[in-house]
Amino acid sequence: MTVTHSGAGVKMAKDIREPKQERSIEKKNRIVEAGYELFSEVGYYSTNTAQIAKRAGVSTGIVYGYFKDKRDILLDVLSIYVENAFSPVLELMDKLRSPVDLHALACEVLTKATQIHQKNANIHEALHSMSHSDEEVNARFIRLEDDITLQIAGKLASLGLDAPNLNERVHFAMDIVQSFSHEYVFDHHPYIDYAAMRNIVENTLVSLFV
Repeated sequence: MTVTHSGAGVKMAKDIREPKQERSIEKKNRIVEAGYELFSEVGYYSTNTAQIAKRAGVSTGIVYGYFKDKRDILLDVLSIYVENAFSPVLELMDKLRSPVDLHALACEVLTKATQIHQKNANIHEALHSMSHSDEEVNARFIRLEDDITLQIAGKLASLGLDAPNLNERVHFAMDIVQSFSHEYVFDHHPYIDYAAMRNIVENTLVSLFV
């Protein structure tokens, strides 16, 4: 076995294996969870594979048995983040029934979105900062955005919302919700009345679909 060194720690040049036994799957999951925690706590660039291995309770060699490098772990962490961040909104949409109360829906979506941003604030910042420099991370975010846009638009159409250019309206609504949530959780401008801003955002969202 050849051992090489990189900024991320000691790397074992060997084939990456996909775990099949329950014990191996559990180890890999622990590594991903450890990466999620450390990227959240100290950021991606301040974390190395040795730290991830220690947090997961495995050797560095085991980490490199399942992952090529730290970035490979990041891509699995991104999958967990996507599930944590977007499943609550999709579950909300799945429960919708006709006729849709757009004001109530806008209120619930904004509440869910701000809660998600608050709960996942650190990993959100770490992953989104990576999206500007890593093409694959950015591509995964774009695919996610596409998938959610089409799911929500399809659901609204099935409930009888027949606004023209529904995909475009949903995509724009998602941008507005994302922007408000980021502003509310991270920016905290002292001159902004956030209750008033939220009311404006809710009314804007409703106006897109009436």
